[in-house]
Amino acid sequence: MVLLLALSFGCSENTSVQPEETAREIAAAVDVEPPALVTRHTFFDNPVRTQGRISPDGNWLSWLAPHEGVMNLWVAPTSDPDAARVVTRETERGIPVHYWAHNNEFLLYSQDQGGNENYHIHAVNLKTGDISDLTPVGDDVRATLMARSKHHPDHIAVGLNDRNPQLFDAYLINVRTGERSLIAENPGYPAWAVDHNLEVRIAWEQLPGGARNLLRLTDGDPEVLAEFGVQDVMNSFALTFDADNTHIYLVDSRNRNTAALVKLNLDTGEFTTLAEDPRADISKVLYNLATGEIDAYASEYLRLQWRGLNDSYAAILADMQQQMQGDLYFVSRSNDGNKLVIATDAPEDPGVYYLYDIEQQTATEIFSTRPALAEVSLQPMQPLELKSRDGLTLTAYLTLPEGSDADGDGIPETPQPMVLMVHGGPWARDSYGYNSSHQWLSDRGYAVLSVNYRGSTGFGKDFLNAAKKEFAGKMHDDLIDAVEWAQENKIANEVAIMGGSYGGYATLVGVTFTPDTFACGVDIVGPSNLITLIESFPDYWRPSLEANWFAFVGDPSNEADRADMYNRSPIARVADIKVPLLIGQGENDPRVTKAESDQIVAAMDERGLPVTYLNYPDEGHGFARPENRMSFFATTEAFLSSCLGGRFEPIGDDFAGSSVQVLHGAEYVPGLNEQLVTPSTGAE
Repeated sequence: MVLLLALSFGCSENTSVQPEETAREIAAAVDVEPPALVTRHTFFDNPVRTQGRISPDGNWLSWLAPHEGVMNLWVAPTSDPDAARVVTRETERGIPVHYWAHNNEFLLYSQDQGGNENYHIHAVNLKTGDISDLTPVGDDVRATLMARSKHHPDHIAVGLNDRNPQLFDAYLINVRTGERSLIAENPGYPAWAVDHNLEVRIAWEQLPGGARNLLRLTDGDPEVLAEFGVQDVMNSFALTFDADNTHIYLVDSRNRNTAALVKLNLDTGEFTTLAEDPRADISKVLYNLATGEIDAYASEYLRLQWRGLNDSYAAILADMQQQMQGDLYFVSRSNDGNKLVIATDAPEDPGVYYLYDIEQQTATEIFSTRPALAEVSLQPMQPLELKSRDGLTLTAYLTLPEGSDADGDGIPETPQPMVLMVHGGPWARDSYGYNSSHQWLSDRGYAVLSVNYRGSTGFGKDFLNAAKKEFAGKMHDDLIDAVEWAQENKIANEVAIMGGSYGGYATLVGVTFTPDTFACGVDIVGPSNLITLIESFPDYWRPSLEANWFAFVGDPSNEADRADMYNRSPIARVADIKVPLLIGQGENDPRVTKAESDQIVAAMDERGLPVTYLNYPDEGHGFARPENRMSFFATTEAFLSSCLGGRFEPIGDDFAGSSVQVLHGAEYVPGLNEQLVTPSTGAE
C-alpha cells in the first residue's frame, strides 16, 4: 500500500518554479537535454493484462485485465489467447486474485468491500456465465481459500471466521451448488492446513512467550511433531503435502540461520533437509501436482535464483532462462506438470508472461503487462550491499535519473536529489526488478534508493530477529546509514523519505526522530502511535500477535512495554518536525486505521506545522482503484517538486473519478487548491 508541504519548513527555494524550468536546471547540472516526461498513467494505470494462469487440464488460460476501466477476469483457449472473453463484470473495485477450480469449469476469485479485507470467495461458471458468492456469510466475515484438490475437483476448502472472529473454521464448499459443510471447528489454532483429500491434518499451536508447536491432527489428541522456538516462528512455515499425504514440505529455520526446504514424514516425525542457501532463506518452490514432489526451489539474496532438486530439472531451468530474460516467477502449472505459465521480470523489461511446454522445450509469449513501456527509456536498477553502523550487511537497490550517470559507473556525475523508498511489512523485502515507483521518480529527476533494513524477510532469522524492540531504533538507523552512504558517495544531496504501511511509519519516524535528515516526507497508511496501532488490529490477527507484534514491538497491556511503545511512536515527537509532510489514508483500512493519520495531522495542525492530508473513503490498506492512485501520485509529484526541486507533471485531470478528500493542507501543494473548486473531480 500523504499530502503536503510548507514552504517555510525546509523546502528548496525553487518551489514556485514551473516543471519545464526545473527540468532545464537539472539538465544544466549534468549538461544533457532532459528527456520528455513520461506520463503518470504510463506507470500507474491498470496493467493491460496480468496474473496469467493455466487451467488444470492445460486447455485454457485466464488473466486479469481491464473491462470498462476495472480489473476483471478474462478467459481464452491456450491455443488462441487472442480469442479472449471477459467473464466477470466488476464495476467499482478490481479483482485482486483468482484461481482455477480443478473441474476446469469454474474460476474462483476473492473480493472485499472498499478495502475492508473481509474477502468473500466467488465462483464463475464459464459455461453459463453465472457468478455466485460461495461465502454469503455477512459483511463482517472474512473468507480464506485453504486448498483446492484434483481429487475433489468440484470442492474447495475454505476458512471462515463466522463463529469466532478470531478463528477460522474449516469448511468444504461445492463450487457448483454452493453447498457448505463443516470440516472442523478451530479450537484455537492461529493457523492450520488441509491435505489433498481436503481433510485437516496439521496445525500450529501458539505457546506462551511466542513459540509454536507443529501438530499432527488425529481422531484422538493432537500429536506434537516439533517445537519451533520464538526465534524460528517467523521464518518457518508449511508449504504443501506430497502425493499420498504422508509427508509435508516445510521451510524450516531450526538449528540453522537461513531457512531450509525440508520434508517431514507425518508418521515417523523424521525431517529430511532437501535444500538450503547460506545467504538467504528458501522463499519459493515449484511443486509438481502430477508427482507430488518439488522440482525446483528459489532463494533471493540480491536476485531471485532458481535451482533444480535433480539434474534433469536443472537442465530444464537452464533452458527456461535461455529462452526467457529476467528473473523467473512460476505463476501456474497444469495438473500433468507439463505446461507452466511463467512471468519474467527485469527493471527495464517488466512483466512478460510465457507459456512454457516442458516436453517441447518451447516458451511462447502470451502477453506483456505494460506494452506501452516498450517505448519508454527505463533505467537500470543496481543491486547493492551496504553496511550498517553495527556491521550488518544491508541489501539495497538504487535507480538513477536518465543521463545522470554518463560513464555508467553507478555514481552520478553530480549528486542528485533522492527519494528513500521504504518497504512495508516490516516483514517483507525489496527486490530486484521492475518497480513503478523507482522508474516514475527517476523519470522526474530523482535518485531512488530502497533498503532491506533489519527485520526484512528472506535473509535468515538472525537478520530478522535483530529488529526485535528496534522500531524507531536500529531499524531506523539502517535507513539513516543508507542515506549517509548515498551522500558520502556523492549520489545524493537533499533526500525525501517515502513509504507505505511500515514504510509510512518509517517516514513519520524520519521526520520526528531525525528531523534534520530529510527535506520532506510522504506517508501512505502509516501508523503514528504503536499503542493504538496494535490495539486496533482486526480480531483475526489476535491469535498470532504474541509471535510477531508483541515480540517485535511490545504488548500494550504490559505497562513497561506500553511506555516503550509510546516513546517509539512519532506522535510522541510531533513538536520536533521541521519539514513538510504528505499523508494518504484509506478510510476502511483494517490494519492501520484512519485514527493513525487523524491523530498526527491534528497534532501538527495544533502546532501550525505544514501537513497535507488526503483520505479515500473507498480504500483500505493502500490504493486499489487506479483513479485514486492517480490522484495521490499526482499530488505526490507536485509535493516532491516543491520540496526537492525535481520535475513534475501538473495534476491536470488526474483527480477525475477519484473519491479523494483533501482534509487538510491543500495550500502546501502546487495545483492542489485548484482541484478543490473543480466539481467533476470528486474532491472535497
